[in-house]
Amino acid sequence: MTQTQTEPAAGPATPERTRTFSWSDPRRNAAELGQLSGLELLHAMGRGELPAPPVMHLLGMDSVQAELGRVVVTMRAQEFHYNPLGGVHGGILATLLDTAAACAVHSTLPAGIGYTSLDLNTKFLRPVSIDSGLLTCEGTVISRGRRTALAQAQLTDDRGRLLAHATSTCLIFDA
Repeated sequence: MTQTQTEPAAGPATPERTRTFSWSDPRRNAAELGQLSGLELLHAMGRGELPAPPVMHLLGMDSVQAELGRVVVTMRAQEFHYNPLGGVHGGILATLLDTAAACAVHSTLPAGIGYTSLDLNTKFLRPVSIDSGLLTCEGTVISRGRRTALAQAQLTDDRGRLLAHATSTCLIFDA
């Protein structure tokens, strides 16, 4: 019988990191779909009159600014976004792109109308890390019909370099 001993990892020990966050009941915003247009709902969230959705707290998104057919979401790249290779995970970036594109569609919808993403076609152009600083993701509506809408989103770093691009089709329906 042989025994194997695992050697400790090389280098100095690093302290364990933790993160805690809280959120409000998401049903509160869902209840407003019948009362407020998409743009009114996004503005109410921006002013703090309605809570931000839980995903914003989960990922550490900073803000959402909206106008008709256009939404800008910001988020600082953080260590807890990292993949095993030491960069921001593509799924985090895709979520940011999806949020901006879909919310741009939401900004065009009247009260009582909902939407959901049908697809997200994403292109990653540059690696993203803490050094990328504040990430800005701008979503715009390209075309909106009665049942579907096409939107795009562009993600840039704090130097204005394009990091990723996405297009998304959203299904529009009665809420």
